[in-house]
Amino acid sequence: MTDDYAGDPAVQESWDRRYADRQQLWSGRPNGALVAEVAGLPPGRVLDVGCGEGADAVWLARGGWDVTALEVSGVALERAAGHAREAGVDIRWVHAGLVEAGLPPASFDLVSAQYPALLRTPDSAAERALLAAVAPGGILLLVHHAGMEHREALDGGDDPADYVWPSMVAALLDDRWQAEVDEQRLRVVPEGGAGAHHSEDVVLRARRLR
Repeated sequence: MTDDYAGDPAVQESWDRRYADRQQLWSGRPNGALVAEVAGLPPGRVLDVGCGEGADAVWLARGGWDVTALEVSGVALERAAGHAREAGVDIRWVHAGLVEAGLPPASFDLVSAQYPALLRTPDSAAERALLAAVAPGGILLLVHHAGMEHREALDGGDDPADYVWPSMVAALLDDRWQAEVDEQRLRVVPEGGAGAHHSEDVVLRARRLR
């Protein structure tokens, strides 16, 4: 893991503060939708977008996947790297925003984005970066909290209108893609960790045909 960060310093600082405020922000267990959707897939190269404290990345690596894990928070990455060492798995860590990471195009068999905080831009840069990273024959798996994109901003909180939601990515799918799953479902909720109060997910699973 390198100390060089590629991305918006304000975004990094915001997430570093959020992680530093708690000894553990997330549950420490892999996300339920990821486990359900990846079951049966042959391991290959996977990009974990917004890996947080590393639970998904470690689970994937234990399952034989070649994992590249991307995260804006250096605090989170240090925790994730520690969990990987404890688990005895090798993971490639990237300290960057998705758009700024300079990832090799069309190079991942699975791109997993579980509840990502991707900021919207007029040119849909984050949405296009997700799609561009998937190799032909590979899968994009995007999971988010249902109903959030239509909520109003809370006082002093994030505005959902500022972020990328699965419907925005689905709108960019063309004839090179097949949407295998695009649905709202009950969430498998881990105990503890932020976001545990959300009860339903939106799951978008799309396969790149060519």
